[in-house]
Amino acid sequence: MPESERPRYADVDVWGMTHVGKVREANQDHYFAGAVSRGVTVDRTSLGDDVSYLVEPERIASLAIVADGVGGSADGEHAARVAVRALVEEVARSFHEAQYEEESYPTVFTELLHSAALNCHASLLRRAEKESGRGHFATTLTLFLGLWPHAYLLQVGDSRCYIFQDGTLTQITRDQTWAQALIDAGLLSQTRALESRWAGVLASAIGGHEAVPVVTRITRDWGAVILLCSDGLTKHVTDEQIRGRLLAMESSRQLCEALVKDALEYGGTDNITVVVGRTRRPGEARP
Repeated sequence: MPESERPRYADVDVWGMTHVGKVREANQDHYFAGAVSRGVTVDRTSLGDDVSYLVEPERIASLAIVADGVGGSADGEHAARVAVRALVEEVARSFHEAQYEEESYPTVFTELLHSAALNCHASLLRRAEKESGRGHFATTLTLFLGLWPHAYLLQVGDSRCYIFQDGTLTQITRDQTWAQALIDAGLLSQTRALESRWAGVLASAIGGHEAVPVVTRITRDWGAVILLCSDGLTKHVTDEQIRGRLLAMESSRQLCEALVKDALEYGGTDNITVVVGRTRRPGEARP
């Protein structure tokens, strides 16, 4: 795709933040927000200070991840940190070859992300076995890999990804919890299931008893907002409240700060992590 048709660095507004909450002693969440790029960096040159226009890196894709460690201990924090690092490294290592193959091999990114998640899962299981059962190294993982205009969403667990476009908020991911499974099976209403003891029980997690990676391909347009979050946000802030904040959004940083503040005010019983990114048309007014 020509560079002029893809968002440049100046066209992408992204921010992320994490908070321990009001109850937990430690923060087991981790996040990443960045980009895959292509270009040249300058160490030294005799061409002068204006050389940057010759070598401005091209932003090829956006990459964002939220991981929520499981288990209420340092093991969960370790699992979340390992998972984020492993997926960033795998995307960085494999992206350019996969992008080259995508036109003739449309499932290449789906398979790449699915395999990377299972490899990380196996690594954490080996770590737990090495610890002779003393460790429980598990985490949720939600990853957004945004090419243009399509993107890929990888999910394991119940950290969520939303897209906000044309005033509509859509949850792309499906919570991999026993409560959601009961809802899907028609055995419990959503209200009863979310109030039950199954609400916080994961049916799938990286490093857990079972990992079921789900990769979804989506498309989005200029102005779309992508929101990744751990369940520390969605336990206390409803989709309608999130949409209200999005309608009043000034910047990704402002939105992250507002949503974390809401989660704290409405309970703050868990670690809270939010990553927000949006594309803005070239020439659009910036806050």
